[in-house]
Amino acid sequence: MSGKIALVTGAGSGIGRTVAIALGEKGYKLVLAGRTLDSLNITAGLTGATHEDVLCVVTDVTDKDSVDNLYREIDSYFGRLDLLFNNAGIGIGAPIEELAAEDWLAVVNTNLNGAFFCLQGAYRMMKEQEPQGGRIINNGSISADRPRPNSIAYTASKHAVSGLTKTTSLDGRKYNIACGQIDIGNAQTELGSHVSQGAPQADGTIRTEPMMDVKHVGDAIVYMDSLPLEANVLFMTVMANAMPYIGRG
Repeated sequence: MSGKIALVTGAGSGIGRTVAIALGEKGYKLVLAGRTLDSLNITAGLTGATHEDVLCVVTDVTDKDSVDNLYREIDSYFGRLDLLFNNAGIGIGAPIEELAAEDWLAVVNTNLNGAFFCLQGAYRMMKEQEPQGGRIINNGSISADRPRPNSIAYTASKHAVSGLTKTTSLDGRKYNIACGQIDIGNAQTELGSHVSQGAPQADGTIRTEPMMDVKHVGDAIVYMDSLPLEANVLFMTVMANAMPYIGRG
């Protein structure tokens, strides 16, 4: 894997940072995209990659011009892209009748529109480069199929991401582009720490839930991209083994 070039969106914290570190440890050259340069620089310093092998690009995935600039920077600096971990996302929970329109739009613009803009940029680059092809891994969610209470915007957006994954997997075949998805359950990050303190359940109760080390997500991404492009993990679920999932609801 050494020398492969990977783009991680949402790389300034949480799952994105963990995946960037895992890829850096395997010798990948990295493009780190996120909203603040300071957080990206911190991630870059944790990856173990040399300064020349890491490109940090401040990016707003909801802004098509910003995403286009990201891919121009990648093309100029590295000249190709082998892996996109399409990770940037947000979640805003609220009862259906109380969800504000601006919150719905914020989630959909980030989790769906942003995911598409980043996927499209990677797809175009992978199609045109020589040798042709590459891998796209979308960060989906268990909630896409098994929603939590009060998660309509997040669940709908992640359900749509599964559609992006399936269609890209199909359309990318002729260009040697493999597309898969990872659905993550209860990884211990700052964003997900509230689940370990008590999360709403389908029966109306609030219960603490088991968590897993987020490092396992990084290991899973490394495995998915270790396969040759003739093979693909279309969907992978990585979860805390004892969390409510089988039988949820």
